[in-house]
Amino acid sequence: MISIVVPTYNEEQNIERCLRSLANQTVPRETYEVIVVDGNSEDKTRELAGPLADTVFIQKSKRVGGARNDGAMAASGDIIATTDADCILPADWVERIGRNFLERDIVQLYGTVYPIEGGLRNRLSLASANTFSRLGYHTRTIYFTLGCNTAFDRETFIDAGMYRCIDAGDDLEIAQRMRKIGKVYLDPDLVVGFSMRRYQQFGTIKSISEWLYIVLRGGDASGVTYTKREYK
Repeated sequence: MISIVVPTYNEEQNIERCLRSLANQTVPRETYEVIVVDGNSEDKTRELAGPLADTVFIQKSKRVGGARNDGAMAASGDIIATTDADCILPADWVERIGRNFLERDIVQLYGTVYPIEGGLRNRLSLASANTFSRLGYHTRTIYFTLGCNTAFDRETFIDAGMYRCIDAGDDLEIAQRMRKIGKVYLDPDLVVGFSMRRYQQFGTIKSISEWLYIVLRGGDASGVTYTKREYK
């Protein structure tokens, strides 16, 4: 069993698309579960997610990392996979995750991203991010484990202390702890569609620079207007 955790907050425009992509997988539906952990949305997110997910509930912990932790604690699977509500998952996503854990001795798996929205700038931005991710992995300097496309051995994830409930960088920080316990593996063919909507709204350079600034401060976003801070 693979448990997929999807944090949400006011995602009525995107959640059905995401969950429908998760329903259209190459493995039998009974081999995985979909858990939506909602940050007490003020729109119809939970109402729309209900028919398409196995479980929908309001998170108790803070931030998106806390939502993923709440989902992991409610999960019944041996593997915890995480994605975002505005992502699109390819049909072989669950199958590829399961195969990686079956064939490799790993505690964490992650992949790459492509832009859902068109445009040369979006493609170049994520191509650069994927190059950075591969470079960090092969040099063993940083594991760019985006929360929209990663999976964990559940027992090890819990033993490691799960995600920190911080404003940014929680997905990079957890990998640094997981690598001390076991192998963290990058599968470049584990690809998800990633929404560039925030970068388009706030500007790519501003969004990335603020994100890096927060990461360097250990996840503290006080004093900056980081684009994802609206998540409770």
